[in-house]
Amino acid sequence: PNYLQKNRMPSWETNCIEDWETKVNAIVEETKNEDMTVIAGIPSWVQMYFEKLKENTNEYVGDLFKNFELFIYGGVNYEPYRKKFEALIGRKVASIELFPASEGFFAYQNSQKESGMLLLLDAGIFYEFIKSDEFFNEHPKRITLKDVELGVDYVMIISTNAGLWGYNLGDTIRFISKGPFKIVVSGRIKHFISAFGEHVIAKEVEEAMLVATNATDASVSEFTVAPQIVPQHNELPYHEWFIEFEKLPSDMDKFINTLDVALQQQNSYYYDLIVGKVLQTLKITPVQHGAFMEYMKSIGKLGGQNKVQRLSNDRKVADGLSKYKLSNS
Repeated sequence: PNYLQKNRMPSWETNCIEDWETKVNAIVEETKNEDMTVIAGIPSWVQMYFEKLKENTNEYVGDLFKNFELFIYGGVNYEPYRKKFEALIGRKVASIELFPASEGFFAYQNSQKESGMLLLLDAGIFYEFIKSDEFFNEHPKRITLKDVELGVDYVMIISTNAGLWGYNLGDTIRFISKGPFKIVVSGRIKHFISAFGEHVIAKEVEEAMLVATNATDASVSEFTVAPQIVPQHNELPYHEWFIEFEKLPSDMDKFINTLDVALQQQNSYYYDLIVGKVLQTLKITPVQHGAFMEYMKSIGKLGGQNKVQRLSNDRKVADGLSKYKLSNS
């Protein structure tokens, strides 16, 4: 809106800088002496901005921007980043989640007291849904809003008055209310682990991580999970978690066990594989500070709308991060 353009930063010239690191440094210089009250962006890259702000000014973001009261985000789950954000800001700040994409604007958080986002039903978008565990069938069944169930992961299919028809958005969502229709984004249909038939999705690993960090007073900057199908020494296969810790757990064994149990509790297939001795308990590979940023930079996806892939069904991301393993891990 025009009324916001006069109060919006960074400047057009800074926004046009292509190199992400140069852009972030320019944003820091432009904003560090301003009265920033609302900040919006993908959490992983706003975190980088906050880190550089603190490094440049030696102040908490919340002290530097005394009237900063609202963080607006979308694209990824904020919860894995919340602890780190509050440590960088120095206090708690209200947040609002949005569900935007190039193809349309789908939902927004409409309450600070309840979780989930209100699905927009009057924005020229017609929604259909396919159960995520049926998506790869030859003829998966599409349903409309009247037939959705709570707690089921669906791939969202959209048709819009902009010309899209039966378009697979690629995101998976889960309904938490039908009166009104409220959703949470649970991941990407192409980002999952099912190397052993477990079909673990992003929301499950993110919720498990939250449980584990809270239980062990740990803080995590970033993480991703990949299957280890052919481990050495005739071990059972396992899920390998590459984690960039901001603060190490008080008890690493407790962290691993809590993480694994929390995932089992959410995913019955994973539980069966662990109990049935098809898989062993997950393993942690800690990586160096800045490892994920360096990896994203190495594949040309640093900053902007790019997101770290939470889950892979192969070892491509894992192999890229292996060079950043901590020497004692």
